Parts: sequence; structure tokens; C-alpha cells
Amino acid sequence: MQKYGDILYQEHPVSANHLPMSVDNRAAQFSPFAALTGHEEAIQETARLTDRRHEMDEESTRLLNERYHELLERFAEQPWISLTYFVPDDRKEGGKYVTVQSTVKKIKEYERQLVLADERIILMSDIVSMQFLDRP
Repeated sequence: MQKYGDILYQEHPVSANHLPMSVDNRAAQFSPFAALTGHEEAIQETARLTDRRHEMDEESTRLLNERYHELLERFAEQPWISLTYFVPDDRKEGGKYVTVQSTVKKIKEYERQLVLADERIILMSDIVSMQFLDRP
């Protein structure tokens, strides 16, 4: 107490040249800031889950091939189908499985692709399931 005894009871000095800082501005000086830009996004990207591509067994492959042949035979009818296929993730390993119901607009046998009614292009190698449905 002896060390600061001479200034302990003096008034707080007020600058004649500068106005006192507002409470909001004082609070902003001590608020947290993002020291590493993009760090939060990187953490969220790492936490985002993806599925890994599953290898199809022999029986599933055989069944899918039968469905492809049936699709070729019934293509003129424009059958309503349900497809489940794998979509690789653009940013990290893995991806997700998507199921869509549609008709097939075009079959590109050489490229091994199906073009759906909504112009979506699906690689045949990504398809894991195909079912024929009654029209909605």
C-alpha cells in the first residue's frame, strides 16, 4: 500500500484532447477475434461425415446386371425406376449414397452412363441398386 499511497485517492485523469470511449467500443477491444481465418471452416469440414464406397458382392452384381438388361428391353416404355448410387465427395475421401426416382431419358452404353429425365448423368459403375416401380 505504501508503494501507491500517493496516487490512491486522486481523481481519475480525463483527457482534454480526447472524448471518453463508449462502452461498446471498449467492449469491442476485448472481444474474441478469428486469429486464423478459415480455421473454423476447416474444423467443420473435418467433422463432416462421408460414407465409404462399398464393394458389391457377386449376387448383388448379378442382380444389378439383370436389371440393366431389363431396362434395355423396356426402355421404349420409359419405366419409372428407383436408383441408389454413390456420389463421390469433392473435398475429401468417401461420399454419400443417393436414391432417386425417375425415368431414364438416355442410355449411353459406350460411356456406361444413364441420363435421367432431369438431365442428371449417373455412371453405371456408381449404381448399387435399381428397382422398377409403378408410376406415381
